[in-house]
Amino acid sequence: MEKANHSMVSEFILLGLSKSQNLQILFFLGFSVVYAGIVLGNLLILVTVTFDSCLHTPMYFLLINLSCIDTILASFATPKMIVDFLRERKTISWWGCYSQMFFMHLLGGSEMMLLVAMAIDRYVAICKPLHYMTIMSPRVLIGLLLSSYAVGFVHSSSQMAFMLNLPFCGPNVVDSFFCDLPLVIKLACKDTYMLQLLVIADSGLLSLVCFLLLLVSYTVIICSVRHCTASGSSKAFSTLSAHITVVTLFFAPCVFIYVWPFSQYSVDKILSVFYTIFTPLLNPIIYTLRNQEVKAAIKKIRTRHINSKHTL
Repeated sequence: MEKANHSMVSEFILLGLSKSQNLQILFFLGFSVVYAGIVLGNLLILVTVTFDSCLHTPMYFLLINLSCIDTILASFATPKMIVDFLRERKTISWWGCYSQMFFMHLLGGSEMMLLVAMAIDRYVAICKPLHYMTIMSPRVLIGLLLSSYAVGFVHSSSQMAFMLNLPFCGPNVVDSFFCDLPLVIKLACKDTYMLQLLVIADSGLLSLVCFLLLLVSYTVIICSVRHCTASGSSKAFSTLSAHITVVTLFFAPCVFIYVWPFSQYSVDKILSVFYTIFTPLLNPIIYTLRNQEVKAAIKKIRTRHINSKHTL
C-alpha cells in the first residue's frame, strides 16, 4: 500500500499557461528559444571565467556559481513545460511534483544567500581594497558558497516537511506549469490555513533577512563609493549597477508570489514564469553587457579562437 499522504493521488494535472492550441504552439517556439538562451548565456559566462586568468578573482568565482544555479533553476521545470505544450494531457507524478517543489526552494534559497555573498564581496572590494584578497581568501569563498547551499537545503527541507503528512485524496489539478508549493497545499484533503501561513512565514523570513542584508550592504557601499575618485567611482558604480539590477529582478517577483500566494489572478503565472525563466536569462545578459571585464574577456577568447583557426 502506498503512503497515506498520496494514497489516492498518484499524479497531478498541470493546467499550464494557456488552453489555446495556437498560443501553446507559440509558447513552445518562444520558450524553446528562451531556454536555449539561458543555457548558452550561462555557459558563456562559465567558459569565459574559466579560460580567462584575469577573471580568476573572488567576484567571478561567485558569478559562475550563480550561473550554475540559474541554469539548474531554469531546468527544473522549463523543459517539461516546453514538452507539455505539445501534449493534450499534462501530468506529473507525485514524486515528480515533490521533486520540483524541493529543487525550486533549494535553488531559490541558495541563490538568495549567494547574492548576499556577492554583496559582501563587493563591500570588501570597494571599502577595504588593500585587504581584499586577504579577506576574500579561497577558504572564505568556499565557506560562503557552502553556507549558501546549506541555507537553501535547510529552507527547502523545512518547506517539504510541511508536505509529508498531508493527505491528497481528491482534487489533483494544479493551475500552473509546474508544482508550486502554495498551489499544491491547497489540494490537500484537510484544512491547511495554518500550514499556508507557515509556508509564507518560512519563505518570507528568508527573503526578508536576505533583502535587509543586501539593502544594508549596498547602502554602505554606495556611501563609500561617493568618496572615491571620479574614475574609481565610475568603475564601482558600473559593477554595482549590475549587481543591484540582478537583486531587484530576483526579489521583486518573490514579493508578489509570497505576499499573495493564494490569489486566483493570472498574474501569479506571469510572475512564476519571470522568476523561473526570465531571471536566469537576464542575469548573464546583465553581467556581460554591463561588465567591461567580461566583455573584454569574451573578445579576447573570440580573437584567440579566430587566430587559432587561421594557423591551422
